[in-house]
Amino acid sequence: MRSWCLSVRLSLLISLSGCLSIVAVSSVGASEKPNSQDAGTNYETSYQIPQLKKIELPTTNAQLLVQTPTNEITGQVIPITGVKANPTDKGVEVILETTLGEKLQVTNRSQGNNFVADVSGGQLRLPNGDAFTFKSEKPLEGITEITVTNIDANTVRVTVVGEKALPGVELFDGDEGLIFTVPSIATSAQTPETPTEEQPAAQQDEPIELVVTGEQDRYRIPNASTVTRTDTPLRDIPQSIQIIPQQVLRDQRADISSALLNAPSVRNAAPSNFDSLRLQVRGFFSQSTVNGIKESNGLASNVGPDLTGIENIEVLLGPNSVLLGSTSPGGTVNFVTKQPLRDPYYFIEATVGSFDFYRGEVDISGPLDDEKKALYRLNASYRNQGFFTDLSQTRNLVIAPVFSLELNKNTNLTIEGIYKNLQQENNNLGLPAIGTIFSNPNGDIPRTRITNEGELDVTTTRIGYKLEHKLNENWSLNNSFRYGYLNYDGAGLNVGTQLLSDNRTLLRTDSDYSDRYSDYRLTTNAIGKFVTGSIQHQLLFGIDLGRLDNSLTFTERSGAPIDLFNPIYGQPSGDVTFALDSNTVTDELGIILQDQVTIADNFKLLLSGRFDTFTQTNKDFLANTETSQSGSAFSPRLGIVYQPIPPISLYANYSRSFEPAIGQAFDGSDFEPIRGTQYEVGVKADLRQGLAATLAFYDITQSNVLTEDTNNVGFSVQTGEQNSQGIELSLTGEILPGLNVFASYAYNNARVTQDNSIPVGNQVQRTTPHAASLWTTYQILQGDLQGLGFGLGLFYVGDRAGDTGNTFEVPSYFTTDAAVFYKQDRFRAAINIKNLFNVDYFENAFNRLRVSPGAPFTVQGTVSLTF
Repeated sequence: MRSWCLSVRLSLLISLSGCLSIVAVSSVGASEKPNSQDAGTNYETSYQIPQLKKIELPTTNAQLLVQTPTNEITGQVIPITGVKANPTDKGVEVILETTLGEKLQVTNRSQGNNFVADVSGGQLRLPNGDAFTFKSEKPLEGITEITVTNIDANTVRVTVVGEKALPGVELFDGDEGLIFTVPSIATSAQTPETPTEEQPAAQQDEPIELVVTGEQDRYRIPNASTVTRTDTPLRDIPQSIQIIPQQVLRDQRADISSALLNAPSVRNAAPSNFDSLRLQVRGFFSQSTVNGIKESNGLASNVGPDLTGIENIEVLLGPNSVLLGSTSPGGTVNFVTKQPLRDPYYFIEATVGSFDFYRGEVDISGPLDDEKKALYRLNASYRNQGFFTDLSQTRNLVIAPVFSLELNKNTNLTIEGIYKNLQQENNNLGLPAIGTIFSNPNGDIPRTRITNEGELDVTTTRIGYKLEHKLNENWSLNNSFRYGYLNYDGAGLNVGTQLLSDNRTLLRTDSDYSDRYSDYRLTTNAIGKFVTGSIQHQLLFGIDLGRLDNSLTFTERSGAPIDLFNPIYGQPSGDVTFALDSNTVTDELGIILQDQVTIADNFKLLLSGRFDTFTQTNKDFLANTETSQSGSAFSPRLGIVYQPIPPISLYANYSRSFEPAIGQAFDGSDFEPIRGTQYEVGVKADLRQGLAATLAFYDITQSNVLTEDTNNVGFSVQTGEQNSQGIELSLTGEILPGLNVFASYAYNNARVTQDNSIPVGNQVQRTTPHAASLWTTYQILQGDLQGLGFGLGLFYVGDRAGDTGNTFEVPSYFTTDAAVFYKQDRFRAAINIKNLFNVDYFENAFNRLRVSPGAPFTVQGTVSLTF
């Protein structure tokens, strides 16, 4: 027979008899500590079970072990640094590696054919801080799947899925920790010591294939390191954070633009097939980061449109200057990349769809040596697609390698890179409002109409490293460097400038771009834990250095007019009307000091401040001039978290942000940085295991905004102000076994409160008071239809201001997406439908001449294989 052993700080004997017995667990001593670096599966030829003490309990949702759920010394969640598997003569043992197993709490939550044990007080967490998931499909006869995974900030769930019956469980206490032993039906039906002819004893130690996938196979992620630069549970962070996990991205078959619809506080002002992002968060233009490291606006906006190599998306709501330096007060979108896995993992996928959509992807990972100290991961994809607009074509190649090396037990090095090439022909730049939103005497302009005849070739390259060193149990250092390069070439890009009185002739410009970005980022952090009396501290001291070198060549000509109802393409352009040839170098230095203070287990403070200084030098080669400007800013952040009961976190924060305002006033004085100030309160609730909700209220004021100098034409003054107030509500996780939900609602009232050219009270362009999203899936977990699943998505966006003057509104829309998928063993097939009811709607508008229609009914079919 094939036998299987799972060794975790918890020990269970699982059969199909339906009984449950438990044994208390003792911790591993310092000298007996398992290899904490081995987070994968480790087979041994023999395993001796220590002396056990057995406690009989019924198979109900009874508490199996009642212990303090956190380390009494540090107050932190207990790290489970590895999952180890050992074969035995009866099956398999799975060990959750930790030195504090006696502090864990176990609860039986079995349902139907699924044995489910929740281990509270711990987290599956590698020594480098990364979460991982243990998974084995069909390990034994009668057992469909065994998984060990994090389900919230301090709970690990062990699940054993019986094929036809609920597996019975025995839990033992020994020096090795909690041990789950899972026999097959044949084993449980006979005395283990008496082999049959069909199951000879010689085969009982044969290992089965175990897979530690590292994938986030759920709708809720409990931790985020970006917000504090430390690994902190979301429930302990006094800030609203929304994480769009890998599972949602996969189920929706999402690209970057469609993925951000799951975060209603985020608006992408660009069309869905645009070459880059134009983000607004909580009403303010924002930028994105990768793995928490800031990038220049040019590089940051060109992360898309493909999500190859992206594990999840973190939306950090509110000012983040204390972490990143100059940023918008609304928030930041952070893209977290996939990291190497300790066990071989191979994934291949193919997608075809409407409008000649073709895409292929591979994701391979595993060790490069027997000791699993050198790991790799390679993500790559190629996409060739049309679009619903005429003559539009996109080709996108992405190659994203990652290599990690354990230099010694306390030092890890990760080297990561990415190469992207995006080519677009005739990408959609929008249509006039007259003929789309408003009536036109000539009729409606076809939504498929293209007014742009240009071509884009955009190449993005990033390469960098992260070096992590643990000085001792309490202090660690990490150092990261990343170089990014962007080469943006655009030829013949046409933008509308005026719609003539006949309401059909659009005047255009014809522009050529050559934009180059070289971005250098160096970040160093020292992190330490210490105690002053009864108060615990986690101190962070960080230094950031950055340099951006941007060269831009731009030529604009008068373009050929186009008839919107009878276009003739390929007409010659006119004379040059504007030209620019410049180079801008920006140097930045930031120093951050942060203290996460635990006054009591249910009362925490976050105190942080950052000082930034920057210098920018601009050279205009055509005018033969050079200008330079420097400035500095201090950005504080204060937060408090109070947990009246463990599942509820009440929080409040005060934070500030800054953005450089380059230029001079009429009197020759340099502009001060634009400042943002936020006050936020909220509540985070763990409604049940794996299901969480967040409610946030915020008020943001942006001051020192540039506005027209009414006394001196052509100059600006910093008397402008904007205010954004709102409410956000989100619900994420598993409602019932197999039923997942990812839902959000955002109310955002973003208004101009002071300005010399924009009427006070105007709604900030592209913002909407109301936006909501709901995505839910249900997968059948047992029976003949096991593996079949369904998904439903509902997305609502309210009326939006079409321009700064609020002269027109982009109407609200409500669209529906759907999915049908089937997963069996390593095979998955899915059909995704977007805009199921073929609703006519408008995504956004740059102005009255650039309104972007949304895509019609679209179907995509996907087949993937994991092995």
